[in-house]
Amino acid sequence: MEKNYEADLPITQLISFNKLMEQYDVMAKSDNVTEAEKAQRILKAAEPYPELRDGFNDVSLLKKHKNIIHFVLQDIFPQVVTNNEIKTASLPYNDVIFNSSKRFKRILKDAGGENFIPQMRNLPEHQMYIVACTVILNFHYGFNFDFKRPFFYDIPDKNGVMRHYRILYNADFMEILPTDTAKELTQKDVDELLDNFDNIELWKEKIPPHSFVSKGFVISNMFDVTAEHSISEIKSSLIANDKRSSDNFMSDLQETFRLFFNSPDIKVGFVEYNPKENRFEKVFANGMESFLLGDKDALHCTTALCKSSYSRLLDQNNYFAISDVDRHYDISGGMALYDGLREKGIKSAILAPIADNGGLLGVLELVAYEPNVLNSVNANKLEDVMPFIVSAVLRTKAEESNLIDAVIQNECTSVHDSVYWRFEQEAKRFVKDNSEGRSATFKEIVFKNVYPLYGQIDIKDSSQARNTAIQRDLMIQLSTINKVLETAWQHSKLPIYEELMFRVNNHMDSIKESLHTNSEQAIFNFVMDEINPVFSHLKKSDNELNNLILSYESSVDMGTDSYYYYRRNYDESVTRINMRLASLIDKKQKNAQGMFPHYFERYKTDGVEHNMYIGNEIVGDQEFDMLYLNNLRLWQLQVMCEMEYAHYALKPKLAVPLDVASLVLVYSTSLSIRFRMDEKRFDVDGTYNARYEIIKKRIDKSYIKGTDERLTQAGKMVIVYSQKKDELEYLRYITFLRSKGYFTGKVEIVELEGLQGVSGLKAIRADILYKTKDNNQEKTYTYEGLMNELKA
Repeated sequence: MEKNYEADLPITQLISFNKLMEQYDVMAKSDNVTEAEKAQRILKAAEPYPELRDGFNDVSLLKKHKNIIHFVLQDIFPQVVTNNEIKTASLPYNDVIFNSSKRFKRILKDAGGENFIPQMRNLPEHQMYIVACTVILNFHYGFNFDFKRPFFYDIPDKNGVMRHYRILYNADFMEILPTDTAKELTQKDVDELLDNFDNIELWKEKIPPHSFVSKGFVISNMFDVTAEHSISEIKSSLIANDKRSSDNFMSDLQETFRLFFNSPDIKVGFVEYNPKENRFEKVFANGMESFLLGDKDALHCTTALCKSSYSRLLDQNNYFAISDVDRHYDISGGMALYDGLREKGIKSAILAPIADNGGLLGVLELVAYEPNVLNSVNANKLEDVMPFIVSAVLRTKAEESNLIDAVIQNECTSVHDSVYWRFEQEAKRFVKDNSEGRSATFKEIVFKNVYPLYGQIDIKDSSQARNTAIQRDLMIQLSTINKVLETAWQHSKLPIYEELMFRVNNHMDSIKESLHTNSEQAIFNFVMDEINPVFSHLKKSDNELNNLILSYESSVDMGTDSYYYYRRNYDESVTRINMRLASLIDKKQKNAQGMFPHYFERYKTDGVEHNMYIGNEIVGDQEFDMLYLNNLRLWQLQVMCEMEYAHYALKPKLAVPLDVASLVLVYSTSLSIRFRMDEKRFDVDGTYNARYEIIKKRIDKSYIKGTDERLTQAGKMVIVYSQKKDELEYLRYITFLRSKGYFTGKVEIVELEGLQGVSGLKAIRADILYKTKDNNQEKTYTYEGLMNELKA
């Protein structure tokens, strides 16, 4: 107790009993004779020791005056509760402790004897100066600051289990007095301090060291909050990501549960519940073990549990306690549950269900190596911590799901919902192998015997429209450049300007009729390398030239460094078409998945293409029938007509009124698709199946046999096939959809010019009947009629 507590602080602390004596002074004059006599006895006993009133900082006097101090403090430390209360007289925020209750002395003795000095937690030395200043601001200057913080003693018991005691101060017997060095403080000074908590020098300037004296002592009342502390620690461990992912998570959690049950003889395990398989599974993380599973990765619940524990955990979501494993083993006739625990030397256990809304998520396993340490009585203590465990498990499951998603996204890019289950299955294996230190590789995903469907709505003559837009932009840009150069030539007659004008005119002549492959890049390089430096020079001279150049530069797009008016119109028109068509088919797809799950992907180019695959392997647990393929083909045909309607409703609003053409490829043979890990997408698997991909890539550029007429045309739905049965099937669909107003009834069957490596393809071309609304009346048009209507 001889620690120097007079550190470099704003307060010089003196141990004094003056304020207590002042109360006895009043009591000594009381009408209550008994009370007055008692106070007079205490005052008379203390009278020979004026330092008890005046105050002292020599802690050795505490020992010297031990008996008289004990006598003076008798009302504060009544003998009838000394074995129950945990109380001391002390200096605040300090380890100078005196006149303790018997229970506190016993706690110190169990911890290490009289020489054990408890250390206060949550008391950082570098902040002590500022903490003392806040006390001064409140008690002397009258400002109201909330500086209160909970303080604790951490003291081990005789079994070595750390107990936690919260300290509550009673400062009724303290007084704070200014010295000559104390300063007057204004609100402005206080405001400055409030904005600079960590600026210790500023605090020392406003409230200098030793500018105040504190006289008195505090009563420290302590309460054992070990149970609450352990609950808080369990909560903190389970909720905090950094703790749950640390290597010592389980050992720390185990120590906390030992504290919670006040026993050093406890171990903790977890097991996850798989409702699909009705089995317990090992948790592969943070060194977690399971006493139900042992060295097994999984066990069926009926094997891991007895009938009674099965009912309590799974049916009732209630605790199952085994106070004496050996006794239950004998009574049950050697059931597997008790036999497994006995083999591990376990003598008592609690199995606690981790359940959410009646659904079992897993089981918390608490085991001890002495009988009766765990039982049905103390199992009820878990009520206070199970909500945190449930929250942690739910969060862990969400994090595991996110991790699996991340693995799938990283290894496979975006995956359609219909096949996600297969990727999730593989990702779980990947995570398990990785956590167990094995070389983890994500295996390729293959679906066999699936039927493909392909469709596209392509923007007609998009290359020509794009080239026309580029051509117009370049002509405008070169003409504007020429105007600047001509003005510069007129001002200074430098031949270099004339030479540049000559080259600009050559570029304009080269693109006037048609745009060559390298024309755009050549003109871009010419402008960047030779025109822009000249314009930078010219801007420094003549005002007229400067204005012309600024006008030119304002028309140049910052993103492309070139004139971008017609190209912007084209790009925006294509983007709007793609967005409209993609959003429509995405919306319709949700309904189609409800009919029967299938793989779907769509991507935007100059238009929107989509692939679909349907078959038994994709759904896994559902029965596939060819009826679902026929249904999906009909759905596809109908939706593509609706996409045509959506486009021609949008067309009048486009800056560039582009047309589209639709095509469907029918392929009757089932094939295999494999997810290509390098390309992050599905592709057909095998050489034979590659014929399908070849057809897809070439048919939209094909011609009708014996003519120079392109297969795809605006206003016609084109269905490409090779089998007669497919022709008959789609003619039926067209007849049906005609009755619903999708087609005009004009249908032709054509043969395709042989493609490289592919021959024998035919196509149905059916005229689409377009629908518009006029004054709430729905009207129908052929393509030609619709175009005339749009032009009107």
